[in-house]
Amino acid sequence: MHDAVLPPGERTAIVRDSLAVGVATGAYGFGFGAVSVASGLSIAQTCVLSLLMFTGASQFALVGVVAAGGAPLSGAATALLLGTRNTLYGLRMAPLLRWRGWRRAAAAHVLIDESTAMGVSRGTTEGARLGFVTTGVSVFVLWNLATAVGAFAGDAVGDPRTFGLDAAVGAAFLALLWPRLRDRRNVLVAVLAAAVALSLVPLTAAGVPVLAAGGVALLVGVLGKRQDPTEVPGPDDVAGGHR
Repeated sequence: MHDAVLPPGERTAIVRDSLAVGVATGAYGFGFGAVSVASGLSIAQTCVLSLLMFTGASQFALVGVVAAGGAPLSGAATALLLGTRNTLYGLRMAPLLRWRGWRRAAAAHVLIDESTAMGVSRGTTEGARLGFVTTGVSVFVLWNLATAVGAFAGDAVGDPRTFGLDAAVGAAFLALLWPRLRDRRNVLVAVLAAAVALSLVPLTAAGVPVLAAGGVALLVGVLGKRQDPTEVPGPDDVAGGHR
């Protein structure tokens, strides 16, 4: 990667594409806000989760465990397992962005699937920074706004069963999982993890089966010798809502 100055046309294209990804992805925050309130969290707790945690899959994981009656600590552990992939993104993006100090710390908060995808594919440091920042900030702003709207809407609905919101957590996880199933190994891991989780449901407290299933995936990742082709998404993948 080199430090050449971006032509105006390329700069405009990167900003346009990044904003489009931000709008498309941020809209998913509405679903999280509604699901979170339906799971028992307050509007304030829901909004703080999006503001401080800001990683969709982990947020859905936490509220999913809470909705099932699990302890908040179990939900947090599950969310942490899902968030470990962001560490890999950091290792990939740090040498591309070349930031230090507070800029590096700020960038870590918007290090998500979409910002990684829009930054990692650029041929220059300036292009990588522009794609990363524009995508990350636009998703952050719109995700939080949509979360607040969804939380207030979910609170107004009242009983989550009225509009089927009690099933939304499972549906959201299926949507997050589906793009990963393009790889055969991921399909096998998903089946094995589901089998482990289902076998533990009648034997353990809520939240433990999810942790055990996450442990299966973590073990395969540690022992595996090849990179998951769906782990670091490309620009064509971000529309699938991989957060």
